[in-house]
Amino acid sequence: MRPGIHPVSRPVVFRDRASGFELLTRSTLDAARTVERADGSTYPVVDVEVSSASHPFYTGTSRVMDTAGRVERFERRYGRTAPVRP
Repeated sequence: MRPGIHPVSRPVVFRDRASGFELLTRSTLDAARTVERADGSTYPVVDVEVSSASHPFYTGTSRVMDTAGRVERFERRYGRTAPVRP
């Protein structure tokens, strides 16, 4: 590898804002905030919105989307502007 062209990889904590799950791994991301772990070490922390701990695909929980209600609500608001095709 050529020196000076690769970003610095260091330990970073990724924290899920929804579930509080934390994952310590190596990354090249810079983080302004830090967090102290149970082992007493301080690491930069990056907050993420979704992780495997909170995503419905990984947790087994599903969300039911009421698509029919959304379409009806849209038509109530804006009307049916295009003719319905047979």
